[in-house]
Amino acid sequence: MIVGRKKEIELLKRIYCDNTSHFVAIYGRRRIGKTYLINEVYKNDILFRHSGVANGNLKEQLFAFDASLKNSNYQSREKIVNWFVAFEELKNLIRASSLKRKIIFIDELSWMDTAKSDLMKALESFWNGWASFRDDIILIVCASATSWMLKKVIHNKGGLYNRLTEQIHLNQFTLKECEEYFNMKGILINRIQILEYYMILGGVPYYYNFVSKGLSVPQNIDNIFFKTDAPLKLEFKYLFSSIFKNPNVYLNIISVLAKKKIGLTREEIIKYTKITNSGDLSTKLDELESCGFIRKYNCFGMKNKGAMYQIIDSFIIFYYSFLEKNPNDDNFFLNLYNTPTINTYFGFAFERVCLLHINQIKEKLGIRGVYTECNSWYCKKDDELGVNGSQIDLLIVRKDQIINLCEMKFSNVLFTITEKTLHSINNKINDLRLVTKTKYAIHPTLVTPIGLKDNSNALSIQAVITLDDLF
Repeated sequence: MIVGRKKEIELLKRIYCDNTSHFVAIYGRRRIGKTYLINEVYKNDILFRHSGVANGNLKEQLFAFDASLKNSNYQSREKIVNWFVAFEELKNLIRASSLKRKIIFIDELSWMDTAKSDLMKALESFWNGWASFRDDIILIVCASATSWMLKKVIHNKGGLYNRLTEQIHLNQFTLKECEEYFNMKGILINRIQILEYYMILGGVPYYYNFVSKGLSVPQNIDNIFFKTDAPLKLEFKYLFSSIFKNPNVYLNIISVLAKKKIGLTREEIIKYTKITNSGDLSTKLDELESCGFIRKYNCFGMKNKGAMYQIIDSFIIFYYSFLEKNPNDDNFFLNLYNTPTINTYFGFAFERVCLLHINQIKEKLGIRGVYTECNSWYCKKDDELGVNGSQIDLLIVRKDQIINLCEMKFSNVLFTITEKTLHSINNKINDLRLVTKTKYAIHPTLVTPIGLKDNSNALSIQAVITLDDLF
């Protein structure tokens, strides 16, 4: 049973029922469920499946490809000495098949692309010169190396340019899909607990496989990350090495972004990382964004000052908050649970969860179909202008001339607007008006799990979004 992925499943089924050949590329971060999706949708209908060998040389890749042909009950007629011969043998397998639709699934394609191997030329020849002229082939390629997929397949400027018939960017689960997963597994859990998992694991399906029945959130987190033999203890290391051939530069960027909550401009990234200002840096930032690790945004009314880059991935935030120092305590998270340290982390992580569920926030506000720009915003203190200095994590700027200034507050009880909180909100509104000169109405909007406690200060809040709305 597959949780979520309704649009992707519908597309794959429609492709199967079509009477033309299709070339499909699937990409997304490591552990997101690309392979699982294909195996579950097509199951026994896959004629040929193959996965590249991690860190394998050309000889090892070709040997593995030949072994996959044998697993498909086909004996190669020629010795496979290069990729052109390999794809010729694949053609022979297809010719011999009586299946209505010949599904060819090549996983971890990037690992097969070793130096001077001519893999992409052979793939281009296979599709452009033969498979695309048939009406019964479904060629599916995917890789966890999102940057490689974008460069070599999705945005290929050579023989595969504009040859894909479909591309699927597989995203993380939403909170609702995580709830469906727990229900499917028979794990009894409430929505606050699901949110706590999400603020650590994000929406990565594979990570949720390690959540055990009958254990609390901190018990499970200790088992997953902090025990001596924890299954995801080294996940961060493998996450980047599996996606990028030279991960150190990417890790350098991520590590400096992890130290700045609101994010950094390109110029600030260059300053702190000492990376040369070049087009290569732009490419690496785009790749990190395409993997879902960071987000790029423009501050409202400050487009000329350059875009900001900010970490958006929950697991990466959790790693730099707790795992980086490799604590030597099997019950590390349980011992910290319900302390100011964890509560501060949840407060920060909750903001990121909200940013990943902007569509749900807009749905609650009744503006799903209204054109909006979603920004963060900040300004420095300026006594001459009367500006106090503010940071706003989410502004929803609407075409109907309203700005929802969203305050995102994690709390497992009704949130109370104190005099201090109200003063902070009013300062932000004042700063926003003075600096941007906006004439739009500014609506203070509260996003908090349980809801808002009724008092005189609460009257200024124009809309409240709860955890149920995010689901």
